[in-house]
Amino acid sequence: MLKTAGKTASALAAGRRKEEIAQVIGRMKKNWQLYAIIALPVMVLLIFSYGPMYGLQIAFKDFVPTRGFAGSKWVGMKHFQTFVTSYQFGRLIKNTLLVSLYSLAAGFPAAIILAVAINECKSKWYKKTVQMITYAPHFISTVVMAGIVIMVLSPYSGVVNNIIQAFGGERIDFMANAGYFRHIYVWSGVWQNMGFNSIIYISALASIDPTLHEAAVVDGAGRWQRIWNIDLPGIASTIIIMLIMNCGHIMSVGYEKILLLQNSVNMSTSDVISTYVYRIGLQNAQYSFSTAVGLFNGVINCILLVSINKIAKRVSETSLW
Repeated sequence: MLKTAGKTASALAAGRRKEEIAQVIGRMKKNWQLYAIIALPVMVLLIFSYGPMYGLQIAFKDFVPTRGFAGSKWVGMKHFQTFVTSYQFGRLIKNTLLVSLYSLAAGFPAAIILAVAINECKSKWYKKTVQMITYAPHFISTVVMAGIVIMVLSPYSGVVNNIIQAFGGERIDFMANAGYFRHIYVWSGVWQNMGFNSIIYISALASIDPTLHEAAVVDGAGRWQRIWNIDLPGIASTIIIMLIMNCGHIMSVGYEKILLLQNSVNMSTSDVISTYVYRIGLQNAQYSFSTAVGLFNGVINCILLVSINKIAKRVSETSLW
């Protein structure tokens, strides 16, 4: 009797599964255009983002190109232990965190302030002019941007040093001073990306009901009061989402710009995890070790993203998932 009941339950479960599968297939047939549209992006994601993850196994091996992935010797956590116990570990983590947190502290609120300022402009031509001027630097390539920074800060013919000399000061070799590197990197990045990053906040501000401002004006609220009590709360969810996404990249400082501005003199403050991976991986051909360092970096970023998302969900009920 128990066997009969078990068979009946199994048959019912199998019937439900078949019915669910049939419903899914039916929905796919009904909305095949949507699935066709999303198919190409999904394929690109699988091929270029998830496909290369197969190569992460070399982080746990002594990879030899001639032997391939399968033939290389398995060494487990050896490369991770080597990195964590190396004398460069503390310096790399410190430099990466300082540059990233400095960039976040300076660049994140700058985009919000610019968006609010543009939104408050009454003149359309002035607003469009400011938007165009602030957006334009974003489209300058990293190589050109680094060249501009080096030229502007040149100790011989740079504009900044010409101004300093004009006011009676002595010329400064900014790029040869490790103490200036973080400021140069961060504020040149703020100038380049502030306008582009403000786009999403301008869009969020445009969706705020204008009757709220009209009612506030009738109640005697000034401009600053309306910004503080209407505009900022109105885009609070957007700010939180963008903050979570930015915090998920805290340990991922791009190597291109730093590498172009880096030299042997400012290495003490400019060497971050990404430049270290580039140097040992491509220049020194230590493929397994560099992959282990990059994987370590990615895991830390993932942990930060999940943690910050969870905290944001508890505090504000706004999160990525």
